[in-house]
Amino acid sequence: MGIQDIIEGKRQWRAHVARVKALPPDYRIVYEEMQKYLFKVGPVDLADGRLLPGIVDFFEEGVAAGKGVVELIGTDVAAFCDDLIKDSRTYAEIYQESLRAKSDADET
Repeated sequence: MGIQDIIEGKRQWRAHVARVKALPPDYRIVYEEMQKYLFKVGPVDLADGRLLPGIVDFFEEGVAAGKGVVELIGTDVAAFCDDLIKDSRTYAEIYQESLRAKSDADET
């Protein structure tokens, strides 16, 4: 990763944050909770940069349609996030697999 990649990544992140700040307050609060949850759960593909901007796209469409954030995602933010990443591997899963592999290797 070169300096240009780092600069471009920061530029994209700042543009993303600006989009989030432009959301109505209720959407922004829910987005921030979703972001915290996803960073904690750690889906591996979060780093590829498509999931969080996709959520902002979804929220911007909801705002344009005049819908409230609860109408879009429901009342359980964690369940909504889990559904988004249900087919993604998480760092926790990778860690558990490595522990199992180590345990299996130790037993033999």
